[in-house]
Amino acid sequence: MLGGMIAISLNGLVPLPIAIGISVFVTMLIGALIEIIFIRWLKTPSVLRLIIITIGLSIIIREIGLHIWGDTVRALPYFTGNVVSSVSILGAHISPQVLWVIGVCSVIVILLSLFFHFTSLGKEMQACASNRIAATLCGINAKNMVTFSFMLSAAIGALAGCVVSPITSTQYDMGTGLAIKGFTVAVLGGLGNSMAAVVAGILLGIIEAFSIAVGFPLAFQDAISISILLVILFIRPNGLFGNAASASLKEF
Repeated sequence: MLGGMIAISLNGLVPLPIAIGISVFVTMLIGALIEIIFIRWLKTPSVLRLIIITIGLSIIIREIGLHIWGDTVRALPYFTGNVVSSVSILGAHISPQVLWVIGVCSVIVILLSLFFHFTSLGKEMQACASNRIAATLCGINAKNMVTFSFMLSAAIGALAGCVVSPITSTQYDMGTGLAIKGFTVAVLGGLGNSMAAVVAGILLGIIEAFSIAVGFPLAFQDAISISILLVILFIRPNGLFGNAASASLKEF
């Protein structure tokens, strides 16, 4: 939400790519401040406490967004073409913006894989996610790694908000529905597996599209996501592609 709304506010004042870049950077700083001010000082907090704190923060940020931007629905312009433009692929007509979403998603997954496997910072973050105490004993500053993870996730979320804005539009309370779908996809694919999350996201999208095709109202999409999430949590908590090791990432 923040990424999309900030980019929309800057669009027209600066070129669109610069507006998106600034919005990603600002949201990344906000993510770092949230961790430093509200999370870092906690000593061995319970999962329930962290959930309550982050839900409360999301409500505060949403209300701040309402006061700054109002409840008007806004959108960034299409990166390529316009609302009536389409590309024909195997007989299906797809908006060019959808291809932008797929392309940006692919680049993010590739860069994340390279980051975690070939950089010292990425390996340190993985070590903290796997075993925070052992990583600390090896000289890794676990608190800084958590801050970096907040910054990284905030930046990715902001970029995603900008890319989907022309399709879904953007308003102050858009984050809730996307958060539900995002968490469902993360659990469905297996926490810590970005490639599996992409596959799970495509699978969830197909299920939602099929539900509409068979007659379910469009408003039931979030209910379908929640239902899938509950089923996966009961039947296979580690996700379709996850394992017990990846489940340890939940503690991070």
